[in-house]
Amino acid sequence: QVQLMESGGGLVQPGGSLRLSCAASGGIRSINAMGWYRQAPGKQRELVAAITSGGNTNYADSVKGRFTISRDDAKNTVYLQMSSLKPEDTAVYYCNADIQPAGFVRRFLYWGQGTQVMVSS
Repeated sequence: QVQLMESGGGLVQPGGSLRLSCAASGGIRSINAMGWYRQAPGKQRELVAAITSGGNTNYADSVKGRFTISRDDAKNTVYLQMSSLKPEDTAVYYCNADIQPAGFVRRFLYWGQGTQVMVSS
Protein backbone atom coordinates (compact mmCIF):
# COMPACT_ATOMS: atom_id res chain seq x y z
CA GLN A 1 0.00 0.00 0.00
CA VAL A 2 1.47 3.33 -1.08
CA GLN A 3 1.90 5.99 1.58
CA LEU A 4 3.45 9.45 1.76
CA MET A 5 5.04 10.59 5.00
CA GLU A 6 6.10 14.19 5.62
CA SER A 7 8.63 15.35 8.18
CA GLY A 8 10.58 18.45 9.09
CA GLY A 9 7.89 20.88 10.22
CA GLY A 10 8.12 22.92 13.38
CA LEU A 11 8.38 26.37 14.91
CA VAL A 12 10.84 28.84 13.42
CA GLN A 13 11.47 32.55 13.81
CA PRO A 14 10.84 34.97 10.95
CA GLY A 15 13.78 34.94 8.59
CA GLY A 16 14.66 31.38 9.51
CA SER A 17 14.79 28.21 7.45
CA LEU A 18 13.23 24.76 7.46
CA ARG A 19 13.54 21.74 5.23
CA LEU A 20 10.52 19.52 4.68
CA SER A 21 10.80 15.96 3.43
CA CYS A 22 8.18 13.64 2.01
CA ALA A 23 8.98 9.99 1.41
CA ALA A 24 6.80 7.64 -0.62
CA SER A 25 6.75 4.01 0.42
CA GLY A 26 4.99 0.79 -0.51
CA GLY A 27 4.80 -0.99 -3.82
CA ILE A 28 5.69 1.73 -6.32
CA ARG A 29 6.24 1.23 -10.03
CA SER A 30 6.88 4.86 -10.95
CA ILE A 31 6.40 8.40 -9.66
CA ASN A 32 5.53 11.26 -11.97
CA ALA A 33 5.04 14.76 -10.60
CA MET A 34 5.45 15.56 -6.90
CA GLY A 35 4.39 18.68 -5.10
CA TRP A 36 3.87 20.63 -1.92
CA TYR A 37 0.66 22.38 -0.91
CA ARG A 38 -0.23 24.32 2.20
CA GLN A 39 -3.37 25.28 4.04
CA ALA A 40 -3.54 28.09 6.55
CA PRO A 41 -6.41 28.37 9.06
CA GLY A 42 -9.54 29.63 7.34
CA LYS A 43 -7.99 29.46 3.89
CA GLN A 44 -8.11 27.08 0.96
CA ARG A 45 -5.30 24.67 0.26
CA GLU A 46 -2.88 26.22 -2.25
CA LEU A 47 -0.03 25.00 -4.38
CA VAL A 48 3.39 25.96 -3.05
CA ALA A 49 5.71 24.18 -5.48
CA ALA A 50 5.77 21.23 -7.85
CA ILE A 51 8.40 19.23 -9.68
CA THR A 52 8.02 16.89 -12.64
CA SER A 53 9.83 13.61 -13.16
CA GLY A 54 12.11 15.50 -15.54
CA GLY A 55 13.01 18.06 -12.91
CA ASN A 56 10.94 20.97 -14.18
CA THR A 57 9.66 23.12 -11.32
CA ASN A 58 7.04 25.75 -10.70
CA TYR A 59 6.36 27.88 -7.65
CA ALA A 60 3.66 30.05 -6.20
CA ASP A 61 4.55 33.72 -6.66
CA SER A 62 4.55 34.18 -2.89
CA VAL A 63 7.46 31.76 -2.39
CA LYS A 64 9.59 32.36 -5.50
CA GLY A 65 13.17 33.07 -4.58
CA ARG A 66 12.68 31.78 -1.02
CA PHE A 67 11.62 28.13 -1.43
CA THR A 68 13.28 25.38 -3.45
CA ILE A 69 11.71 22.06 -4.35
CA SER A 70 13.85 19.05 -5.22
CA ARG A 71 13.53 15.30 -5.43
CA ASP A 72 15.64 12.19 -4.96
CA ASP A 73 14.16 9.45 -7.12
CA ALA A 74 16.41 6.79 -5.61
CA LYS A 75 14.71 7.49 -2.27
CA ASN A 76 11.24 8.28 -3.66
CA THR A 77 11.48 11.53 -1.72
CA VAL A 78 10.61 15.14 -2.42
CA TYR A 79 12.03 18.05 -0.43
CA LEU A 80 11.04 21.64 0.19
CA GLN A 81 13.82 23.94 1.36
CA MET A 82 12.22 27.02 2.87
CA SER A 83 14.28 30.14 3.61
CA SER A 84 13.52 33.71 4.67
CA LEU A 85 10.36 32.43 6.28
CA LYS A 86 7.57 34.87 7.04
CA PRO A 87 4.65 34.65 9.47
CA GLU A 88 2.32 34.33 6.47
CA ASP A 89 4.06 31.04 5.60
CA THR A 90 2.45 29.52 8.69
CA ALA A 91 0.29 26.61 7.57
CA VAL A 92 -0.04 22.86 7.43
CA TYR A 93 2.11 21.67 4.55
CA TYR A 94 1.04 18.63 2.52
CA CYS A 95 2.94 16.73 -0.13
CA ASN A 96 1.38 14.88 -3.00
CA ALA A 97 2.62 12.59 -5.72
CA ASP A 98 1.31 11.09 -8.94
CA ILE A 99 2.17 7.41 -8.51
CA GLN A 100 1.71 4.23 -10.49
CA PRO A 101 1.55 1.48 -7.87
CA ALA A 102 3.09 -1.89 -8.58
CA GLY A 103 0.63 -4.14 -10.35
CA PHE A 104 -1.53 -1.27 -11.61
CA VAL A 105 -1.84 0.24 -15.08
CA ARG A 106 -3.35 3.54 -13.99
CA ARG A 107 -1.90 6.23 -11.78
CA PHE A 108 -3.25 7.68 -8.54
CA LEU A 109 -2.72 10.95 -6.70
CA TYR A 110 -1.57 10.34 -3.15
CA TRP A 111 -1.41 12.83 -0.27
CA GLY A 112 0.58 12.92 2.92
CA GLN A 113 -0.95 13.61 6.31
CA GLY A 114 0.52 17.08 6.61
CA THR A 115 3.16 18.72 8.76
CA GLN A 116 2.72 21.97 10.69
CA VAL A 117 4.98 24.92 9.99
CA MET A 118 4.69 27.91 12.30
CA VAL A 119 6.68 31.08 11.76
CA SER A 120 6.60 33.26 14.83
CA SER A 121 8.85 35.23 17.12
